[in-house]
Amino acid sequence: MPEEMKTAIITDSSCDLSDEQLAQYNIHMISLRIVCQKAEYRDRVELSQEELYEILKNELPKTSLPLPEDVSSLYDKLLADGVTDVIHVSISSGLSGTYNMVRMIAADYEGKMNIRVVDSQSLSTGLGSMVIAVAQALEAGDDPDTAIQKAKSLRKSQLAMFVIRTLEYLRKGGRIGLVEGVMGNLLQIKPIIYVNDEGIYQTLAKARGYKAAVETMIQEAVSRFGKTAIDLSVVHGQALEDAQTLLEKLKQVLNIRNCVIRPVSPVLAIHTGPGLLGVVANIAE
Repeated sequence: MPEEMKTAIITDSSCDLSDEQLAQYNIHMISLRIVCQKAEYRDRVELSQEELYEILKNELPKTSLPLPEDVSSLYDKLLADGVTDVIHVSISSGLSGTYNMVRMIAADYEGKMNIRVVDSQSLSTGLGSMVIAVAQALEAGDDPDTAIQKAKSLRKSQLAMFVIRTLEYLRKGGRIGLVEGVMGNLLQIKPIIYVNDEGIYQTLAKARGYKAAVETMIQEAVSRFGKTAIDLSVVHGQALEDAQTLLEKLKQVLNIRNCVIRPVSPVLAIHTGPGLLGVVANIAE
């Protein structure tokens, strides 16, 4: 008799899935790290959103990869629990070195566990929706490779974009990517930033002023999806009321099947600052 397959799903704390979603699908989460002047924290586990925004008033922390031992100790635990296969879906390799680090650690387990490391080329709920797609595919009886293909297929129809009040956080954090340094501050030009097919930030459109940028973001969603049924999330950085208003506007012009509002994790908020509003959508399967 062949050995029965037992599959585990892992992602990182940039996925912006709720604790309830992680528990519902038995998804393991590895924390990225937040390095402050006097301390270091595991994202979401040792530092909350509220605590991070307080820190931002006084300093701009750095972000760092997960601790290698956090990854290897989780792999060891899964191995001891009889897991045969792991699907580890990571934040975009274009935005973090996490994917490459995880691949190197996974190589040490060759012959012990079949670890498939997936570069989501996304982040936030874009990554989260891919992780959920993997979990649902496995629940439906798909094998790991088919589950991964379904997640990658979802990524192909995904649009993840956001507007921020200032580019300073992105610039200081070295995550500016392909977002050109428009004469933003003088003219109040705000770029609508999206995650391109390579998983890097790029300018999708521009508008004058924050409110106009949010309206432009709505129009970009309409021009991409029209009346096609979509799953959508609105993400925010300490801007819940604005996120609720944005979702109501989106409901009026799009065919939304499922929707959710999520705060971005502390490790992402460092690069965007307070006031972030984002939309992540993909065609409903």
